[in-house]
Amino acid sequence: MSQSNARKQSEFIGPNLGYLLELYDRYQQNPSAVTEEAQRFFAGWSPPADGESTSEGSAAAQPAMSSEGQVAAPADVETIAGAVNLAQAIRAYGHLAAQLDPLGNPPPDDPALSLQTHGVTEDDLRRLPAALVGGPIAGRTQNALQAITELRAVYSSRIGFDYDHLRKPEEREWLREAAESRRYRSPDTADFQRSMLDRLTQIEVFEQFLQRAFPTKYRFSLEGLDMMVPILDEIIVSSAETGMSNILIGMAHRGRLNVLAHTMNKPYEQLLAEFKDPLKIQELRQAIGWTTGDVKYHEGTRRIVDKSGSSQEPLPRLIIAMPPNPSHLELVNPVSVGMARAAGTRTDRPGAPEFNPDLTLQILIHGDAAFPAQGVVAETLNLSQLPGYWTGGSIHIISNNQLGFTTEPEDARSTLYAGDLAKGFKIPIVHVNADDPEACLEVARIAFAYQDKFEKDFLIDLIGYRRYGHNELDEPGFTQPLLYQKVRSHPTVRRLWADALVAREVIRQEEAETMVQTHTERLQAIHDSLADIEQQAAALVDPPLAPPAPGLARQADTKVTAQRILALNESLKQYPEGFAFYSIRLQSTIAGRRTAVEKAADEASIDWATAEELAFATILEEGIAIRLTGQDSERGTFSQRHAVLHDSRRRHIPLQALAQAKAAFEIYNSPLSEVAALGFEYGYNVQAPDRLVIWEAQYGDFINNAQSIVDEFIVSAREKWEQRPSLVLLLPHGWEGAGPDHSSARLERFLQLAAKTNLRIANCTTAAQYFHLLRRQALLLKTDPLPLVIMTPKSLLRNPAVASSLDDFTQKNWQPVLPDLDVDPQAVRRLVLCSGKFYFDLAGSDQRAQHPEVALVRVEQLYPFPASDLIAAFDLYPNLTEVVWAQEAPKNMEAWEYMSWRLERLVEGRWPVNYVGRRRSANPAEGSTTAHRKNQSMIIDYAFTWQFKGE
Repeated sequence: MSQSNARKQSEFIGPNLGYLLELYDRYQQNPSAVTEEAQRFFAGWSPPADGESTSEGSAAAQPAMSSEGQVAAPADVETIAGAVNLAQAIRAYGHLAAQLDPLGNPPPDDPALSLQTHGVTEDDLRRLPAALVGGPIAGRTQNALQAITELRAVYSSRIGFDYDHLRKPEEREWLREAAESRRYRSPDTADFQRSMLDRLTQIEVFEQFLQRAFPTKYRFSLEGLDMMVPILDEIIVSSAETGMSNILIGMAHRGRLNVLAHTMNKPYEQLLAEFKDPLKIQELRQAIGWTTGDVKYHEGTRRIVDKSGSSQEPLPRLIIAMPPNPSHLELVNPVSVGMARAAGTRTDRPGAPEFNPDLTLQILIHGDAAFPAQGVVAETLNLSQLPGYWTGGSIHIISNNQLGFTTEPEDARSTLYAGDLAKGFKIPIVHVNADDPEACLEVARIAFAYQDKFEKDFLIDLIGYRRYGHNELDEPGFTQPLLYQKVRSHPTVRRLWADALVAREVIRQEEAETMVQTHTERLQAIHDSLADIEQQAAALVDPPLAPPAPGLARQADTKVTAQRILALNESLKQYPEGFAFYSIRLQSTIAGRRTAVEKAADEASIDWATAEELAFATILEEGIAIRLTGQDSERGTFSQRHAVLHDSRRRHIPLQALAQAKAAFEIYNSPLSEVAALGFEYGYNVQAPDRLVIWEAQYGDFINNAQSIVDEFIVSAREKWEQRPSLVLLLPHGWEGAGPDHSSARLERFLQLAAKTNLRIANCTTAAQYFHLLRRQALLLKTDPLPLVIMTPKSLLRNPAVASSLDDFTQKNWQPVLPDLDVDPQAVRRLVLCSGKFYFDLAGSDQRAQHPEVALVRVEQLYPFPASDLIAAFDLYPNLTEVVWAQEAPKNMEAWEYMSWRLERLVEGRWPVNYVGRRRSANPAEGSTTAHRKNQSMIIDYAFTWQFKGE
């Protein structure tokens, strides 16, 4: 490249002459504002006049100063600008020249990092002052060449600082100072270096011992990324020195056993026993009530650290939790963050909850293939700065093997780095070579300090390799032969660090070998002690959680006195002084609710949304906090809730201003996300099981996008991990001509997943039933918690037939089955069972009056199956000849396949059990409103008139 072209190139990098003029202006206002070297430089220099040439022979080309402060050869402004641009380029792109790959593959590099690009030489830099480079380095170097050399050592060694995408200058400046000052480097002491060697030995020996002792077992080893554990150590130590009370570590299975052993302090005895996996342990677990469990590299645990501060009073204890995580890799991300939000939130006072970010920290460990590929990662990153989800920042660590299962980076992502997705969320990224312990710990300290100061996310890209295949029985050489030639000949980080300490004369070679022997012998002794594991099984099995007492749900008393309801209704009328509704129509709607409650003693006037609001008010009055989030939940998808009221200046949340409340209420519109949003609420729920946590979908079929959270956590966590979720899902459901996508909340899937009393599933039909259902869920949080799935209405929200009277709230409890009280029991021959909104289509049809022999019985609770309530309903009609299950959905959907055999077993052959509904279909509903109405009318008629034939 020619000199002129190089100078043109430099114009596109950095501030060019502007930076120099800014420095000069600072010098003119206050000479002491710049370094002494810069003062000497500017004493013999002046900027060019407008239109004046800046070539070497011009008057504007003043002498530069040598490192001794003497006048040196002339330096033109373009050379100075080139030096400044070079420094800026190294800061921005130096990571592209950093040796980040432990296996020695060359970095991509960038022309902007070369002297030629900027039209400068080493001699030019030697003649220029270090002040042109700026930053902490300028204060400890003699000239620009020394400063540039040290700048390269910071930005292009084994750490790659990648933060030029940040928009806030104060964050960039802090990171620049943190990197260039080197104040976060590890202490250069023999004690530190020896302790690091001992830790790396412990980590490596554990993996190698498992490989020898259990060569046919999966363990998904950490080898190649051993520094993960010391990085976690460093972050935890930094956290323990603060008032932090909770750390949540979310990670997949790669390296999980090592972290469980050495970060979470899970005893070796338990880990080795799980590898042995004797039948006796499994039999014992079943005998004492344990469930089916999960594989060892999915399980979670927690550790309690008692802290002592410098003062006389001890710091609060620190709870480190690693929630269990299935093989769906990144699903644990929102779960962990939701747990952190709950752990840092105070809800024992009325009003809005109080979240303290200083109480919690999340460390999320990602796979390099999963981070850019799985949408839940982006969804979780998007939550990080939202008011209802912010947790004060997470530290992300990419466990970078540089390889997926067998997929190489060029086939797995469209970005240069695995972590580039984070740039869109303005998260600083630091890449680091996993074979450099000192660099790794420096990065860990910077990450914690940044997160602590700015309360934002930070990403560490820990670049290493994978010693074995995806698992230890996999042969990676089949697909990556050249890569694994390098891996197999590459020394471990423990060996590299030991050799470095020997070379520094910190230890002798024999000391390193003694450490290996010591840790190996300890593991071997524990392994040998488990020879009689059949006899020791009882000591190695944790006791199960005590099951709830039978019948608690049925015994729950959800009635509320009329005096309480009327008093709460009166409190909900109160508004801040001067609050003016944006809409007169909305003001009338809200006022109408209050009036409806007052009239409810004489008529059924309380609608669905009012019943919900009253349920929440009574729950808050009883000291149970509520968190409701979802897609447009503040107003409600169907403009029914209006939990947040707006005028032109402010928001008003009546349930936060409720005079009788003894606990906090919060409601947030979630982002248009299902997987991360629902995972977050699940995490919040299991961390704070004493709070009523509710997530609402805009339409019920949106749950399709969160099916993995449903399958892996909500319905199975009790069986796998003995967690006790009680999350409530509100899923709008019903066939109303909206087409295939907004009809079904996929009730059939929840019913298929229901087993061993792991859920409650309801499709209720009155406002009071919904009221009692919510109250029952809140009252059972401590004694009999279960997730609750509610198929909520759409058109019924404004249907007067759904409304309830005051007596329905004060005299009744939840009723799993509602019999038909509007028919003569003696005349009934056909009993039609149905659920939800379809009941009103049947009850409102012309056929109803024409067929007094048909009773319509509503099954409000689908799971647990209300057998005794159904038997009681059957007994009401002594002359029955047939039972029919009627539904709107196709036969292969909704409840028929769940109900059919249960009903057959229940009736014991006394009557035939038949079906009315749409035919089997791959599509939930018709795309045509006309076709919907025709089919709906037909199945309504069939429910009353169809003559069923025997098989």
